[in-house]
Amino acid sequence: MQALFDAADARPSRIRGQGRKGALCALRDAAALKSVYAFGTRRTETSRLDLVDLRANPKMPAFGRFGAVMVRYGKSNKGAPPKRRTVMTVPEMDWVTDTLDQWVVEIRPRFEPGAHPALWITERCGRLSPRSLNEAFCAARDEAGLDPELDLHCLRYSYISHLVEFGYPLRFVQEQVGHSHGATTAIYTAVSNEFRNTLLEASMKKRLGACWDVTS
Repeated sequence: MQALFDAADARPSRIRGQGRKGALCALRDAAALKSVYAFGTRRTETSRLDLVDLRANPKMPAFGRFGAVMVRYGKSNKGAPPKRRTVMTVPEMDWVTDTLDQWVVEIRPRFEPGAHPALWITERCGRLSPRSLNEAFCAARDEAGLDPELDLHCLRYSYISHLVEFGYPLRFVQEQVGHSHGATTAIYTAVSNEFRNTLLEASMKKRLGACWDVTS
């Protein structure tokens, strides 16, 4: 994740240094990719977000106006209207509040969007498309030297796995990402070896107490 975001953050300066157009869009892309990961949203959900979907969470005033995101165009069942859900900002992802604040206050106005409601805007004052979001991911992925098989949806996989590693109950994670069934959430989950070893150590200490030594 860090390599991906470092590559995305480096693109605007490199584009400017080459005398090419697109530095402003690269700033947008970096912010959008971080938002996708920080809220675990799908590409279409992200594309359809509006400024009004950024919400405060009265229980978490430290996050200001970025305490939650209202997803109004979630993936629906066949023949059903889009599902709605509120994705709360979790403390482990609180860095996204600075990212969104910079985007909304400093960068987005430079696109001169007028009254356009979209959160993620294009240079022609349109709504950023799901395809453009995926292209932004691929550009950062390639520059970071990551596996070319990775796509934007991998950020959602990472979000789910990391929430589990942070200790959030599976039901909470399921509600955050808008899955109808917990089994679907479980499919997305792939915790790290470090996390699993930490759980094993905690279990051994609980069973054997102070006499258990990790080096034994």
